[in-house]
Amino acid sequence: MTEPTHHQTATYLINYVLSELVKYVIEDTGCSVEEAMERVYNSNLMPVIQDEEGELYVNGPAYIYELMCDKSK
Repeated sequence: MTEPTHHQTATYLINYVLSELVKYVIEDTGCSVEEAMERVYNSNLMPVIQDEEGELYVNGPAYIYELMCDKSK
């Protein structure tokens, strides 16, 4: 069995973080899934989250959610 590439690992973790961020927005605001996805995908942090080289995604969704909330204020 071969080990996943950096790109494969990054893609998996980024997708995981994004799905968790959507859940956090729903829990905190009570909005719909669609609205939560819109908030996450339109956040100022989205490009940073998706940057494989920056590796923000390795910090975990709770940390990133706090950053996202701070940036939106």
